[in-house]
Amino acid sequence: MKPIDTTKPVLVTGATGYLAGWIVSKLLDQGVTVHAAVRHPSNTEKLAYLTEIAERSPGAIRYFKADLLTPGAYAEAMSGCEVVFHTASPFSIRVDDPQRDLVDPARLGTRNVLEQANQTESVKRVVVTSSCAAIYGDNADRDAAPGGIFNEEIWNRSSSLSHQPYSYSKTVAEKEAWKVADAQNQWKLVVINPSFVLGPAVNPMAGGESMSIMTQFGDGSMKAGVPDLGMGIVDVRDAANAHLAAAFEPEAEGRHITSGHNSSFPEVARILRERFGDAYPLPKRTLPKWFVWLVGPIFDKSLTRKVVARNAGIPWVADNLKSIEKLGVTYRPLEETVTEMFTQLIEARRV
Repeated sequence: MKPIDTTKPVLVTGATGYLAGWIVSKLLDQGVTVHAAVRHPSNTEKLAYLTEIAERSPGAIRYFKADLLTPGAYAEAMSGCEVVFHTASPFSIRVDDPQRDLVDPARLGTRNVLEQANQTESVKRVVVTSSCAAIYGDNADRDAAPGGIFNEEIWNRSSSLSHQPYSYSKTVAEKEAWKVADAQNQWKLVVINPSFVLGPAVNPMAGGESMSIMTQFGDGSMKAGVPDLGMGIVDVRDAANAHLAAAFEPEAEGRHITSGHNSSFPEVARILRERFGDAYPLPKRTLPKWFVWLVGPIFDKSLTRKVVARNAGIPWVADNLKSIEKLGVTYRPLEETVTEMFTQLIEARRV
């Protein structure tokens, strides 16, 4: 990666997020001044962990109030920045109103941030955190992928408001980003498409789906067993490195599948059992597909029978070569990611 220009501030939207925390930390380590856009900059307690990182780093942090759905809200935070990291987006599988809670914030938020970039002359590059969910909706979509492998040329065409609405929201948001980017020539858009992000958080008490699911592995919620759900997994620190390369590598362009491992729930459970033994009520069984199809929707409304039919027992396979060759990402072992994350949960007494 080329040396980072530490003389210009960098904007990070959703700076208190799980992935954003590591992006901010790595920028601060490089001596960059980070403009951290957050909803409540007056909540010093919530921001304390970022402030502490800044205090022991050569970089500096400034907080700005910004609401994702308010046009113009990022004007002050973006002023003077050449690079914008847009990471702010809802990540929740269980919502009451998918349009209101997922699609609108993702699409309208992306539009607001990128249109602000159009109005901010200093901006030269925007890095958007999308998702592999914008590439596929169900593992069964591999049937239509070249060689049965997901790649950056593919778009998710199977998700909707009624089926996999989170994946649909990520697809809509990324398409909106390219629409805005293609209509201007001031700045360059580079997109990172992470798979399921795991690994230790900058803030040990961070919330979100990643922390929630890993907690469920250890608190007894999955003691009866896990479904055979295949997924890509990427370490949060590796995903953050991909973002920095996307921002500062002059030749970086387009979309990048950022995924270290073609994995699954049963593999994560196996790693945890091998490392932590019987000290925690870890899942020991892989639940049969018919059983998950039958009872899954009773315990989790997001685990519909269509979701089970199109995902359980179907391996997830993606091509991550572009992220390695063009962004220089080196993916750490899955065992390291899983054990360090679970250890952090133990130390924080969350399991």
